[in-house]
Amino acid sequence: MKALRLHAVGDLRLHEERDPTPAPGESLVRVTAVGLCGSDRHWFADGGIGDATLTRPLVLGHEIAGVVEAGPRRGERVALDPADPCRRCEVCLGGRGHLCPDMRFAGHGETDGGLRSLMAWPDHLLHPVPDAIADAEAALLEPLGIALHAIDLANVRPGTSAAVHGCGPIGLLLVQLLRGMGCGPIVATDLLPHRVEAARAAGATHARSALDPRPDAVVVDVAFEVAGEDAAVAEAVRDVRPGGRVILVGIPADDRTSFPASVARRKGLALLLCRRMTSADLPRAIRMAASGRVDLASLVSERHPLDAFQAAFEALVERRALKIVVEP
Repeated sequence: MKALRLHAVGDLRLHEERDPTPAPGESLVRVTAVGLCGSDRHWFADGGIGDATLTRPLVLGHEIAGVVEAGPRRGERVALDPADPCRRCEVCLGGRGHLCPDMRFAGHGETDGGLRSLMAWPDHLLHPVPDAIADAEAALLEPLGIALHAIDLANVRPGTSAAVHGCGPIGLLLVQLLRGMGCGPIVATDLLPHRVEAARAAGATHARSALDPRPDAVVVDVAFEVAGEDAAVAEAVRDVRPGGRVILVGIPADDRTSFPASVARRKGLALLLCRRMTSADLPRAIRMAASGRVDLASLVSERHPLDAFQAAFEALVERRALKIVVEP
């Protein structure tokens, strides 16, 4: 099989390797689509995320769709939940497996991800994908799951006013979800003009550049920071009403987040950090996408075969696209 491995910062190499052998309770999956994520950008450009650093050549990619290659589920189209918690520790037994300190996560740390032809993964983490969802769209189900988890943390209800700061794929999915729930007004900001336009198309009632002087600032009930930048956090803190919530979804490049403490303190804000998604969120995302309640296809702006990985990662680094999908 082919496998794309990150050897060092900016150093990706395509290898020919032996096919993986599934362990008991696993299936072999032929990978059909992998979405490139902001966290993949961190691994490629920085050599890690926070205290997780590159220790060996790593296969990136955790937004994965494929087809089961053998066994009783052979031929079944699936979306992979990339999070494999231990299911034994106190955190897991307390119902918070997505926060498991001993988790295996595809494309992170010591666990290879999806940028390869074949991968073995636990059967219980392979979720059936209906024909209504194309392969490239299925690679967006994991980001949709994160957006759903962030919505839950925010305690959003119909009529909630909201702001989304950072309109990459997860931010745009948040805008779609907020619109579908009957929230409003919905403010969306980003530094990149094509993302601002995408946010407007996704249903934001106020879409603008993050560089604008904010003459028409709207006070909201909840703000989502999805940029990984302190400026976006500060804007979220400013936007939210007293007693409101700020949900931090973005990953900062230098592993630090800061914000105007006096503003947040005087407002008595609740700041919550969104860590990936829960085990229930990927099935929810599949049902939502299959029913047409979210539009995943509009977010797929570039598709590349695995051997065109250089072009795919150039687009990722330059942030010129919305979602880049690699099709091994």
